[in-house]
Amino acid sequence: MKICILSDSHDNRELLAAAGRDARARGAEAILHCGDIVAAGTLTVLSPLGLPVHAIHGNNSGDLYTLARIAARPDNPLQFHGMDAGIELGGRRIFLVHYPHYARAMAATGDWDLVCCGHDHKAAVTWVDNARGGRTPVADPGTVGGIGEPPTYILADLGAMRFDIRPVPGGD
Repeated sequence: MKICILSDSHDNRELLAAAGRDARARGAEAILHCGDIVAAGTLTVLSPLGLPVHAIHGNNSGDLYTLARIAARPDNPLQFHGMDAGIELGGRRIFLVHYPHYARAMAATGDWDLVCCGHDHKAAVTWVDNARGGRTPVADPGTVGGIGEPPTYILADLGAMRFDIRPVPGGD
């Protein structure tokens, strides 16, 4: 299963939609947003893609009440999890959190197959030695909104555990 991991859209609907479209065209079956959505309606640009969207808030949380109401609509593919989330996709246990230090700590437990974060706007995939004797990837997709850095997202292949940091089309 391929997934789109993104973060820090900061209300940039155009780049968020472009990343989602690009990821879907490359085979993504779900989208994970690691926070700093800001305006509640920002994620609605992903609805036409028909993919499930799992989202958390970050430190620029915006209107959480409205975001929860949008997610509660029965026809909406958005699942809003709050400040962090543990989900399962493609047979993998995935933890979403906004902050990199919290992500590294969760990866170190060995309880998760993948930990995703955002916040620092710098795209990177690092592997953390964990308490179970293995290594857990921490995927930080950078900023899909292009705030202070070029806009990026990660296309992840959960079967192969491969992570491709991709530029957002039109984000030049």
